[in-house]
Amino acid sequence: MRIGIVGAGVAGLVTAKVLTEVGHDVVVYDRTPDVGGVWSATRRYPGLCTQSPRDTYAFSDFPMPRDLPEWPSGEQVQAYLAAYAAHTGVEELLRLGTEVISAVPGDVGWVLTTSAGTDTVDHLVVANGVFCEPSVPAFPGVEEYTAAGGRVLPATELHDAESVRDRHVVVLGYGKTACDVAVAVGPTAASTTVVARQLVWKVPRWVGGFLNFKHLLLTRLGESLFRYRYLRGIETFLHGPANGLRSRILDSLGPVSSRQFGLRELDLVPRGCFEDIVRGAIGLTTDGFYDAVRAGEIGVRRDRTITRLLEKDGAPHVELDDGSVLRADVLVCATGFRQGVPFLPDDVVARLHDERGNFLLYRQILPTDVEDLTFAGYNSSFFSPLNAEMAAAWIAAHLAGEVDLPSPAARRLAVDEQIAFMDSATDGHHAHGTKIIPFSLHNVDEVLGDLDLDISRGARFKQYLNPVDPSAYAGVAPRLRERLGSPDPHRRSVAQA
Repeated sequence: MRIGIVGAGVAGLVTAKVLTEVGHDVVVYDRTPDVGGVWSATRRYPGLCTQSPRDTYAFSDFPMPRDLPEWPSGEQVQAYLAAYAAHTGVEELLRLGTEVISAVPGDVGWVLTTSAGTDTVDHLVVANGVFCEPSVPAFPGVEEYTAAGGRVLPATELHDAESVRDRHVVVLGYGKTACDVAVAVGPTAASTTVVARQLVWKVPRWVGGFLNFKHLLLTRLGESLFRYRYLRGIETFLHGPANGLRSRILDSLGPVSSRQFGLRELDLVPRGCFEDIVRGAIGLTTDGFYDAVRAGEIGVRRDRTITRLLEKDGAPHVELDDGSVLRADVLVCATGFRQGVPFLPDDVVARLHDERGNFLLYRQILPTDVEDLTFAGYNSSFFSPLNAEMAAAWIAAHLAGEVDLPSPAARRLAVDEQIAFMDSATDGHHAHGTKIIPFSLHNVDEVLGDLDLDISRGARFKQYLNPVDPSAYAGVAPRLRERLGSPDPHRRSVAQA
């Protein structure tokens, strides 16, 4: 088939590699001038780095360079992805700086209108990313505020801390992005204040100052501490007879984090218990954030929201819901993202969503009611490269008719049940059905279970106590190619070369 992929981020690149190796003619479109998606230089904010350690945030057959730091910077991740595209030959398939304006179902496949012209493909893969469009609130008074010289921008549009030198900066949000930005701009800004609607627990990179968090949460045992919709193996014990012990293990991390960072003295102890971390955005602490708060370099207004923007004494300000007013020359919104597919027709989008806007994707991949369309990377996780790579293998098998699918009605029921479970498990914080944290490995197992290509029991057992090593899955794609009878795993599209 001729296959079009929208997006040259983590998921788009690995899907192009897998589909090309099994013989498809692939073209990858991305509106930015470089690969990387969220890691592109066009949306890289100061302080950006991975949440997952270097050795776990990689493709199965292309480890990150050993000389990178434990948590690589955004620039280093983008360079890694560019090297992956070159190593695999995917860079020959790229149409960078080319935006897909519309994709309309044709008599066969899809008709694409891009900024460079038109194209036709047999199958379309949406890999534009679940964090494709920043979500910026609509503030009352924005005209008055901007007339006074104020700037409102999402974090992805703040590329240089020098751009806010000697300016008063307010950062809205309390996730990793908000804290990263606050630490990065603190030394140059005249003042830096974080406005947090709700404090959330954050995972220390080094628990107690010595234990890398990957040994706690990036293992199968760590994932098993959170109850999935069905229980298996040790999970039956942990959420049964040992449920009290399991809860104490998780909740012990809250006091450890509180003591480690002095949260009580800073009045930054979140409400609730540490197990509630799954009900929000599971984020790492930002190095230096609490130290900067303690030193008075960063202010935090907890349990507050911005009600309006205004001009006061000739300068831009923001007003909070307690009536207080803060000087804010620059308002940086680290307020999440929208999951959108603006290039698809409205009638297609309507069939992709339920009544609440959740994506109806079987295995986070296959729409329940749209033909010749799959999604890649709509299984955002701590192991996003690995989860995307396993989904790419599923797509390749599906296109070859090698996936034994349930009936459409059964697939829709499975999707509805998964969304209902995630609503309960994460209090609705699942990015409209596209984020699978903290159940990343369950997703991998389900995808590979469909393909009968799971890794060995021994390899799985190692993952219970050790951080997941993506290289354990390096044999999946070769075994799939062998099954599909691909004559040349290194075939590249002649039409696109």
